Amino acid sequence: MGTVWRASDELLGRSVAVKELHVGDGTQSAGALREARTVAQIKHPHVVVVHDVVEQDGHPYIVMELVEGSSLADRLAADGPLDHGETARTGLALLGALSAAHARGVLHRDIKPANVLMEAGTGRVVLTDFGIARLAGSTTISETGAFIGSPEYTSPERMQGAAAGPASDLWSLGVLLCAALTGESPFHRDSLGGVLHAVVSAEIRPPAQAGPLLPLIQGLLERDPERRLGAAEAERLLSAYVTTGAVPLLDRPLGPNPTAGTATEAPTTPHPPGYSPTERVGRPGDRAPGPAGKFRPSVRLGLLAALVVAAVAGGVSAASLLGDRTDGRAQEPARSAPASPATASPTPASPATASPATDKAVAQSPAASPPAPGSAASAKPVPPGYRTVTDVQGFSLAVPKGFQRTTDDQRVFYVSEDGAIRIGIKVKPSAPGGPLAAMRLSDAEGPATNPGFRDHSVVATTHNGLPAALWEFTWDGFTRAEGARHTFDLCWDENGLLHDVWVSAPVSRLAEARSHFDAALDSFVPGGS
Repeated sequence: MGTVWRASDELLGRSVAVKELHVGDGTQSAGALREARTVAQIKHPHVVVVHDVVEQDGHPYIVMELVEGSSLADRLAADGPLDHGETARTGLALLGALSAAHARGVLHRDIKPANVLMEAGTGRVVLTDFGIARLAGSTTISETGAFIGSPEYTSPERMQGAAAGPASDLWSLGVLLCAALTGESPFHRDSLGGVLHAVVSAEIRPPAQAGPLLPLIQGLLERDPERRLGAAEAERLLSAYVTTGAVPLLDRPLGPNPTAGTATEAPTTPHPPGYSPTERVGRPGDRAPGPAGKFRPSVRLGLLAALVVAAVAGGVSAASLLGDRTDGRAQEPARSAPASPATASPTPASPATASPATDKAVAQSPAASPPAPGSAASAKPVPPGYRTVTDVQGFSLAVPKGFQRTTDDQRVFYVSEDGAIRIGIKVKPSAPGGPLAAMRLSDAEGPATNPGFRDHSVVATTHNGLPAALWEFTWDGFTRAEGARHTFDLCWDENGLLHDVWVSAPVSRLAEARSHFDAALDSFVPGGS
């Protein structure tokens, strides 16, 4: 990496930014200079300008343009998420910058909000910090073999040790677009093991705030780089949205992953089934919901997390587990499951007091064989702190230990001991229009059933390959003392039934609610499965 100073170019009388690269011996320094000079050849209005590359006292320095402004990370922290229009314009600018770099055979490999500058006064978006960029077939500028980068924004193939290509940068761009809309990466977790599992194998659930940009984000967050949305198609979708405010359907095959030095793709592979356009229900021009609407997928313990824990306990660095290995093939990437979201939330009811559970059975489900495509497994892993309940209505799911069962008409609730967090389930016969129509109806009735109804969105999506809809909203809550509440609600159609699973919680406990929501969806097994 390196240290950056603000400096003055006395010859030309201008302010510049000077970055000292932190490298080891002379061989690394010489290689860094060669690669930095190659990066300097990238000419694009959205790539930071490199004026010179020099060496002094054995240390390499890069002299760059000084961009007056703040990073996207600073902007998100200060002002909250971007709206869809600004997100699309930012994505289009970065896509142009990446295409220019890829045409030179340069991979950035560290696309994240902190490396995107927003120039004050002009609004120009500038991609900077190619400090760990890599030329095709070479070592990186600032490291030799060890993993350096931001795991939350790193592609699955890099996580698994495969050689990175331009498609890896496009994955990172997709993650960045999610962060722009919500304020954080959808793969953010509290531990490195959790991040690894989320990126490599957990079900990917793009945020509801993706709205009309969901087809683009789903295409970029395809785990298989050969099936990932290519630069040309991504540019087409972003340009269409910037121009018309709508994203066209992906009604033609996706292009393959381009090789280094190529910025366009030829379509070959059909898009995954269930890929559908997104719809946001709300006022035109609404800003994407702020912290109350942030998305965080599940934190499920998997093999990678266990490996990290074991390695750290044994004195092996996590970086060694993440090293870029180019001498072997990575394992087959987990296929990206179409985004699974939440559905029409029912009308609020008074918080139920905790009562003894009436579960028909409370036990860990036995190991199950792989499910058939489009169906749920008959047994799902249970995160620590949860238990599997088989409800008297036939379905099963994981709920936090201590949550108690109660009912309200046709709805089943599992409620926290303090009554603040409620996991709801409702199963009913399928209806015309499916999950999306059901969620639209609930959203339309929202103001009448949820006082202070606001920040609402309905997204058409899929869950385990099945038609689904995600509904999110905020409302004033049950009591003034408790304050506003937020609901995550997913509805999907399976076996002729609409399954509706939601979590409602005070906005002050959203992180906890997200975890419960993800655990419920990840573990849910319909009755009769």
